[in-house]
Amino acid sequence: MISDLLPIAPEILGLLVLAAFAAGLIDSIAGGGGLLALPAILLAGAPPVTALATNKLQGTFGTASAAIHYARAGQVDLRTQTGPALLAALAAGGGSLLAAQLPAEAIRAVLPILLIAVALYFGFRKGLDDEDRAERIPPRTFNATAVPGLAFYDGILGPGTGSFYMLAFVSLRGHGLLKATAHTKLLNFASNLGSLLVFALVAQPWWLVGLCMGAAQFAGAQVGSRLAVRVGAGLIRPLLVVVSVALALRLLWQAWSG
Repeated sequence: MISDLLPIAPEILGLLVLAAFAAGLIDSIAGGGGLLALPAILLAGAPPVTALATNKLQGTFGTASAAIHYARAGQVDLRTQTGPALLAALAAGGGSLLAAQLPAEAIRAVLPILLIAVALYFGFRKGLDDEDRAERIPPRTFNATAVPGLAFYDGILGPGTGSFYMLAFVSLRGHGLLKATAHTKLLNFASNLGSLLVFALVAQPWWLVGLCMGAAQFAGAQVGSRLAVRVGAGLIRPLLVVVSVALALRLLWQAWSG
């Protein structure tokens, strides 16, 4: 009975909790928390589908934590973002349902190129700061295209979703980096929740492990979001570049070693 609730040794759980705290801190600022959390769950011995489901469980706590803090700091208006968040949850749930039928390997092959492009954009684009700029597409168009499209991808695979949302909010909606981060975390939370609800029905998450990691994710995201609000673009921009490049390199290494 105990082994069913905790299928790993307590010391392994402790390491996963530490990884989740670090993932929550990084993810709340620049995305990419899955770069730490998902491989850690796989290394602990979880089957791939179980690892994906457990990662969504623990990641939901971190994105919720960050979204709450950004909302309290006035960086995102929850009343106007309820519709996009609901759409993201539905699209991510649909992506999770179709994950087994789509050519995931083909999508993974393109991801490193996209992530490096994100890093180059934020690394070399001049004038990126916390000030808003003119939007290129109206909110309704953005909510009907970019939001469900990226959430659907998050439900299928997930790596780099936060970076792609950041790029979309900055380049298409004209948001400053801090405001883009705040909106990204809200939509990340919604898509994580939508995927989790589906995975809870079709997979077997490590519930106790995921909840313990989720508590650590929540704490890490509180620390990270406070740093982001305090420092702003001076912290978000370099960390976003580093996370995007690191995730791209990991995917390239995974493809090469596989």
